[in-house]
Amino acid sequence: MSQSDKNGLTYSDAGVDIDAGNAMVEKIKPAVRSTRRPGADGEIGGFGGLFDLKAAGFRDPVLVAANDGVGTKLKIAIDADFHDTVGIDLVAMCVNDLVVQGAEPLFFLDYFATGKLDPDQGAAIVEGIAAGCREAGCALIGGETAEMPGMYKGGDYDLAGFAVGAAERGQLLPSGDIAEGDVILGLASSGVHSNGFSLVRKIVERSGLGWADPAPFAEGKSLGEALLTPTRIYVKPLLSAIRKTGALKALAHITGGGFPENIPRVLPRHLAAEIDLGAINPPAVFSWLATVGGVAEHEMLRTFNCGIGMIVVTAADKADEVMAALSAEGEKPVRLGRMVARAEGAAGTIYKGKLGL
Repeated sequence: MSQSDKNGLTYSDAGVDIDAGNAMVEKIKPAVRSTRRPGADGEIGGFGGLFDLKAAGFRDPVLVAANDGVGTKLKIAIDADFHDTVGIDLVAMCVNDLVVQGAEPLFFLDYFATGKLDPDQGAAIVEGIAAGCREAGCALIGGETAEMPGMYKGGDYDLAGFAVGAAERGQLLPSGDIAEGDVILGLASSGVHSNGFSLVRKIVERSGLGWADPAPFAEGKSLGEALLTPTRIYVKPLLSAIRKTGALKALAHITGGGFPENIPRVLPRHLAAEIDLGAINPPAVFSWLATVGGVAEHEMLRTFNCGIGMIVVTAADKADEVMAALSAEGEKPVRLGRMVARAEGAAGTIYKGKLGL
């Protein structure tokens, strides 16, 4: 062996293990295959993922794209060493943003970056992504795994997701006929979903509890496991209701910013959403967060979903039909309020009653 061979550095010496990356790709292939759907039936491993819009049944589609992450909820997954569900969150945050525009999610790509690649951990994350894709009816057609020593400490990692959907031209939401008196329905959340976790982590710190301690608000679960309950995916019930009734005028995904930031995004400037807070049945986690953190109601409403993850707007005379269509898909819609006139410069969301925290 020459002196230069002895002293020569390798990529592995720099902290990047190509073999670990290849091992992870082999581990995730079955999960990726499980997401196949009309329009996507290729294998991962190429330079780009393919999707056939015609094979998916579209004639004159408009494409809709969305991307998102999971935020500091990932820090709980890392500290609690529980990685199976954050992939579902990643998909949910993207595909729920597609369906609110009336689009059917078609395909998904993920970006997973870590300081030191653990193929088993990476496979658990991607298996969660695949589970979310199956629930949303979209195909996982590609992604990127980046091992970046020096960029991320220890077992830290980050996730980003990218989803593309489509709707036939002329069928996008919101519709142009939202009117005063229209009914606002709400679909339940599964808990905190994927927003507000910087505040959640502050509250947990104040509580003195560890991630492995029993969750005060969820019997039989650790605190970490309970807070990692994944974001609900509303795609299939909403697409079914859209297609059955043709009566959904607008949808709003309640993410960061809560009601006051997300509902006005889909409303004309002359209308406001009047919400009856007493109609909401917040999951116990929100009462615990509000109590332990001393968080005021208005701050809860602009930080968390408080129990409602999706808003539906429909005409008053169609509300029962829409509720029946959603109920047939397993949802339990609640009547939250109605559309009212909005004065110039007034808030787009106004409240009646109090949250049952």
